[in-house]
Amino acid sequence: MKLYLNECGIVCALGDSHEQVKRALFAGQSGIAPTDAWSPGRVLPLGRVLSALPDDAALPLGQRSRNNRLALAALAQIRAAVDAAVLRYGAGRIGIVIGTSTSGIAETEAALHAHFKGAPLPAGFHYAQQEMGSPAAMLARELNVSGPAYAHSSACASGAKALASAARLIRMGLCDAVITGGVDTLCGFTVAGFSALESVSAARCNPLSANREGINIGEGAALFLMTREPAAVALCGWGEASDGHHMSAPDPAGSGARLAITEALTRAGIDATQIDYINLHGTATIQNDAMESRVVHDLFGAQVPVSSTKGFTGHALGAAAALEAALIWLAMQDDNPEGLLPPHLWDGVPDPALPALNVAAPGARLGRPLDWALSNSFAFGGSNATLILGRTR
Repeated sequence: MKLYLNECGIVCALGDSHEQVKRALFAGQSGIAPTDAWSPGRVLPLGRVLSALPDDAALPLGQRSRNNRLALAALAQIRAAVDAAVLRYGAGRIGIVIGTSTSGIAETEAALHAHFKGAPLPAGFHYAQQEMGSPAAMLARELNVSGPAYAHSSACASGAKALASAARLIRMGLCDAVITGGVDTLCGFTVAGFSALESVSAARCNPLSANREGINIGEGAALFLMTREPAAVALCGWGEASDGHHMSAPDPAGSGARLAITEALTRAGIDATQIDYINLHGTATIQNDAMESRVVHDLFGAQVPVSSTKGFTGHALGAAAALEAALIWLAMQDDNPEGLLPPHLWDGVPDPALPALNVAAPGARLGRPLDWALSNSFAFGGSNATLILGRTR
């Protein structure tokens, strides 16, 4: 059974529409910019969403957060199709599965900041704003649907796991349509946390480079309407694995990553030679890039084009995998007959310790439509996920 990604809504540092995002992506224009908004006194390059977001005043207090406003912005782009699916299938047959890691922590930070100065907790604060399930509950309320609604919070693999779970809900017969993807918000907690791990770069991230120094954190949302109704792009395969090597470091041998990739290929019913493009997890940390490049080279060789798109959006953590799937979805549409590929932004200085890969430069294209793409997401705690998207027409 193929599960089709009928519609896609995306908002990230590149823009808040298909046109804006594609224009910046294929032109090689990063959305990352310097700011000290989440690290006072220390300017860092971050993937910040600057678009105006929907008002959340109509939501219950416990669901008012920037995270949920980002989700509403992505939903607005696909709302007509979602509403039509609700009418077609019925409210009880619509599911919601969202990946996130921050939820409303930014609102908690602001409230506690005021409280520690001696003020009472603000009237606009409610502890439920930081609950991980908040985006799913909010979307279910907004759409007035009553199917399964829940969130995945498995760090950087959250968005990919959400899409895999959505596919399972349809395959099991529990849902006819699922709104799925990921949303995450910049906040001081994550910026400080990754800084404490010495994983944050003071310059734009530089995946695969000998000069890489770490990640740029970002934010954004990507939501898909997934059904059995045929569309241009399908989720054809997914693989999940947990190696549990370390709390934050990947297994250097890439055992879990390798298992996730091979499981995705098997589920899609294709072999490695059929993949046209790989979207790397590509965080620009020393250990991730070393592990991933070795696994990719072992399984795919040095011919298939690869790129990390985190130099465009920043690493959006719980939303990262969904955002990267959305970039692939855009590249697979009919308006890209030459198969322009999401390019790799870096300084062009390969790390000699890593196996050579076919890095997609700005303007790289297949000369035909992009038919098969694989996207990796490798998270803290050894939570690994791989998605395979296929063009169906």
